[in-house]
Amino acid sequence: MSSIPKILVAEDERDIRELIGFTLRFAGFDVTLTKNGAEALEQAPELKPDLIMLDVRMPQMTGYEACRMLKTNPDTSSIPVVILSAKGQDGEIQEGIDSGADHYIVKPFAPDELTSRVKDILRGIGALE
Repeated sequence: MSSIPKILVAEDERDIRELIGFTLRFAGFDVTLTKNGAEALEQAPELKPDLIMLDVRMPQMTGYEACRMLKTNPDTSSIPVVILSAKGQDGEIQEGIDSGADHYIVKPFAPDELTSRVKDILRGIGALE
């Protein structure tokens, strides 16, 4: 597969959103940034990203709510979802998994750690060689 993997990111904190965008673009990905779960839900069916990353705590809709809705929509149900959270407790991780999330990344993370995890996930679904 020679196309550049597309990643959709929903993160309400601008600095973190920009850092994720910069990090993943620098790693060679096509990144679309949104400010909240509602925006991500709106854009995902059209964009058809290879991966969706959702912050947990966002206005309008939590990452868990957005994940549940993405997973029940036939157009987006097969897209892997990564939950980004500052909360690394087992309960939070379990809630993410219960909402349909495929992976969980705890903030703060080092940019190279983020890139490495994203590449592993994309390789796992065959979106990256």
